[in-house]
Amino acid sequence: MSTATVDTYQIETTPDAPTVPVRFHLSLNVSDLPQAVAYFERLLGVPPAKSRADYAKFELDSPPLVFSLEPRSPGLHGSLNHVGFRYANAEALVDVQRRLEEAGIHTEREEGVECCYAKQTKFWVNDLDHRLWEFYVLDGDIDHRGNGQSAEQVTGGDASAVAAAHEPVVYQYLMGQAFTPPEQCDEIRIRGAFSLPTTHEAVLERLQAVRQHLKPGGKIHVHQLTADAFVDDAALDLPGRASVVKHVPMTSELLQALSTAGFQEIALTKFGSNPCFNVNGAELRETMIEARLPQQDPFAQCVDVVYKGPFASLQDDRGVVYKRGERVSISNQSWQALDSAGVAGQFTQFAAATGMPSSCGVSSPV
Repeated sequence: MSTATVDTYQIETTPDAPTVPVRFHLSLNVSDLPQAVAYFERLLGVPPAKSRADYAKFELDSPPLVFSLEPRSPGLHGSLNHVGFRYANAEALVDVQRRLEEAGIHTEREEGVECCYAKQTKFWVNDLDHRLWEFYVLDGDIDHRGNGQSAEQVTGGDASAVAAAHEPVVYQYLMGQAFTPPEQCDEIRIRGAFSLPTTHEAVLERLQAVRQHLKPGGKIHVHQLTADAFVDDAALDLPGRASVVKHVPMTSELLQALSTAGFQEIALTKFGSNPCFNVNGAELRETMIEARLPQQDPFAQCVDVVYKGPFASLQDDRGVVYKRGERVSISNQSWQALDSAGVAGQFTQFAAATGMPSSCGVSSPV
């Protein structure tokens, strides 16, 4: 065994397996773990270093990468589980944590954690968009997953859900086709479905039908050409592939219809500054909208918050008004929506309190 020094960190190496001082760590959520392992084995050209019923990990030297897979639905939780760095020794980990703390970045340290079939020392950081970053050293392998990351945490349910992890049910509804989604969809994607002559009432009726086929917490994704002002259907004569468009709803009307149909967390995910077309003074834009249904029992737990400003008041899609300096009891789901929108920092949050549904959304002086 020889000793080498890299980037001031002293590490031990062997001729067969040189130790890399830092490896980037990427963890993905996958809907089918065995299929994902087989696919990435072909893609990366190496077998997994660990392969269990509820976890898999690949170790690459070029580039230096620790790549892990978790059996968790990407449709419900997103494709990214977490990212981070694995260091060769505890001294390097301490140096990095000290540097981050001195830079004003809060860290959460865990000593001797049993996680991912290994014993680790680590700390965690959340970036500005709430992504989770893990900084750790590997202390050794173990023969069980460990309490630091239980099957319940991985699947979002009980341990039996590991084997039952499946691809989310996603239905796509296109312009002109019959609307025949399966029951209990995780997501319904509507593309150009309101591009044929229709009325506001018919749009609302279709969105209400979408709601009936979505699970609680399910998502709708609307991809549509919209206008900033009323456009007469008779005036539409768009060029090229857009020639099939015979109706363009107003953006504001479509957003209002989604809210009326009971969707929440409504957000424009694509809405460019430059219009695609101009028709009689109206600007037509490619528009993407995402929204969700509320979870079951959204008011089962309330959170007290106080809006700190800078405005006199704010109002969310649920109609809750947050007046500056006034304490408001809101559902936990409303708080999560504020957090996802990146405005949670404008509020002071108090300890959660269990309450009746009618208590959420009620304001009182501080």
